[in-house]
Amino acid sequence: MNIKYKNKKIELNKKTLIMGILNVTPDSFSDGGDYVDLNKAFEKAKKMIEDGVDIIDIGGMSTRPGHSDVPINIEIDRVVPIIKKISSELNVLISIDTYRWEVAKEAIKNGAHIVNDVWGLQYDNGEMAKVVGETGVILVAMHNQNNKEYKDDIILSIKNFFKKSFEIAKKNNIELNKIILDPGIGFGKTFDQNIEVLSRLEELTNIGPLLLGTSRKGFIGNITNETNPKDRVFGTIATSVIGVQKGIQIVRVHDVKEHKDALLITDAIIRR
Repeated sequence: MNIKYKNKKIELNKKTLIMGILNVTPDSFSDGGDYVDLNKAFEKAKKMIEDGVDIIDIGGMSTRPGHSDVPINIEIDRVVPIIKKISSELNVLISIDTYRWEVAKEAIKNGAHIVNDVWGLQYDNGEMAKVVGETGVILVAMHNQNNKEYKDDIILSIKNFFKKSFEIAKKNNIELNKIILDPGIGFGKTFDQNIEVLSRLEELTNIGPLLLGTSRKGFIGNITNETNPKDRVFGTIATSVIGVQKGIQIVRVHDVKEHKDALLITDAIIRR
């Protein structure tokens, strides 16, 4: 299955795709401040491509628990220069990690191919959906909620959330076959809920292609006792491998090289 936007395409099912995280923020939970400089961010993008990344996901505002919103113009000023530079100088799919339609619009105008929306089109009154529908970009829709209480079974709740995302997408002329779904590990979920969703990922595979984002997250540290997010690489790889076994097609990670090696082995066994 291929998902296309202009001259770019995502090829699903042939191998597990790697979305590399490039946060140009001062306060992201794991790499905040590492790549606020344009040249450092660009060098990181080149290194990720060398290491085997398929998509580079660029974020200009942290969405970690307890994050502070920044003005929209600041988020735009952070992401547009690096998107423009990567788009003009490197051959790679570019994703913009934002739930603000104004940021998405500017990112697409300057070369982004994918909108990675942590609110699955449900943050505003259809403005993000309108931008995605009008431009025809690929969409990653993530499950999210403001609290950690679930009246129904958690997988059923996630499915119902995505059902609403699909309804919004239809109203705004978004092609449903251009939507990738993210169960939202670490967002609106307790430790036990994260583990349950990970253990039941295969129950979501019948509604669309899946992306998994567990990279360096707190629940991994809770298990491994690693307080520094950068020391959670091996724990992250374990979740990614299990995710592929359960039907995940894209992993969103900080550590591209390490995942590339692990996923080459995983794919050789699972996708043969």
